[in-house]
Amino acid sequence: MFKTLVNAFKVKDIRKKLLIVLGLILIYRVGCAIVCPGFNLADEIADETTGTTFFSLMNMLSGNALANGSILALGVSPYITASIVIQLLTVAIPALERVAKQGEDGKKKMQFYTRITALVLALAQAIGIVVSYSSAIDTTILNMPTWLIGCGIVLILTAGAMFTVWIGEKITQLNVVGSGMSLLIFVGIIASSASGISTAIQQVGEDINNLWMIIIYVVALVLIFGFIVFMDSSERRIPVSYAKQIKGRKMYGGQDTYIPVKVNSSGVMPIIFATSLITLPQLIISMFWPESEAMVWYQTWLGTDSWVYIVILALLIFAFAFFYSMITFDTNDISRRLQQQGGFIKGIRPGRETSDYLKKISKRITLFGAFFLAIIALIPSLAFKIISDNLIMTTLINAFSTTGLMIMVSVALEFDKNLEAQMYMRNYKGFLD
Repeated sequence: MFKTLVNAFKVKDIRKKLLIVLGLILIYRVGCAIVCPGFNLADEIADETTGTTFFSLMNMLSGNALANGSILALGVSPYITASIVIQLLTVAIPALERVAKQGEDGKKKMQFYTRITALVLALAQAIGIVVSYSSAIDTTILNMPTWLIGCGIVLILTAGAMFTVWIGEKITQLNVVGSGMSLLIFVGIIASSASGISTAIQQVGEDINNLWMIIIYVVALVLIFGFIVFMDSSERRIPVSYAKQIKGRKMYGGQDTYIPVKVNSSGVMPIIFATSLITLPQLIISMFWPESEAMVWYQTWLGTDSWVYIVILALLIFAFAFFYSMITFDTNDISRRLQQQGGFIKGIRPGRETSDYLKKISKRITLFGAFFLAIIALIPSLAFKIISDNLIMTTLINAFSTTGLMIMVSVALEFDKNLEAQMYMRNYKGFLD
């Protein structure tokens, strides 16, 4: 990957695009450091951004911008959630499915719908944060009523979220590093991880045993990282043959290829789905009834350190993994296309039998992928139960979560593939010239 990056910087056009990307990332990180006026959120939300809660996930994706109460505190979270909602509605609503299949025009319409949904979600999340932490509103600075300052903070946070969407889309339009939103998430995870690791290193001087804790953590991190890379690149290749067809004086087909079915085709989405769903009731209760018995009951039985939470989270990950696989890998559509193009799987009849065969393989592969995602997602919760008394290990686990590692691996691999594609296309054009 580093070799590809060095070679890319030697090409003028690609280097120019990469420098623009770095400039946009710098603007984004500066925005994450600017504290929202009249909103001192650092002390209020510090406890909420540890562990595997909804706030901790948002804080990790935004690079500690949420914990700092910055103007870009919402980060890319509203847009990611909006993308997921639109994808689900596309499957559930036939009209949206028809729009999505209208080529480039349909793609632009779907992007517009995603932006509108992201705006609504950003407004809702901003209102939720301001209502939940109304005590963090500082009226002494602006000398205005609390409700008026709160409205201003909601507008600033919402505008910051849409500005983040704009930056992400500009990076995507450069067509050099893949998805701009994914890259912003990658940068945010790196920033939050660096902050947590520096805090852990500062604690080494207090006790020499802390050094051994860091060494053990680094070794475990490398093993988990290797496991994630291995699973992310694992796939089942289904061989496909194409019949020979003579059209005019030319012969087409007569070649063998394969259909790649990835073990973890859904990526980190089932974890985000499951974590958001199980922590959403806690978020709502904390907003409106923070001192109620319902809040105490939820923290006791469905808190991130309870066995009930661990079991329900694993079940939800399995459910979402199979659901997302069903959306992204349409066996009926693949079977129909193969039949139209004269392709077939040896020993399997075209049509319904091919569809059933692909569906059976997809379910088996998804089962392994779901086990992998469940293990990855539950590592932090299990680790917190085992070493909850060790401050430095808790800090390190918060710094580099396994979910964050999965996102980083996926984005890094996508970044490398896009750079290689850019280099290949340039060499190909040069060869033709």
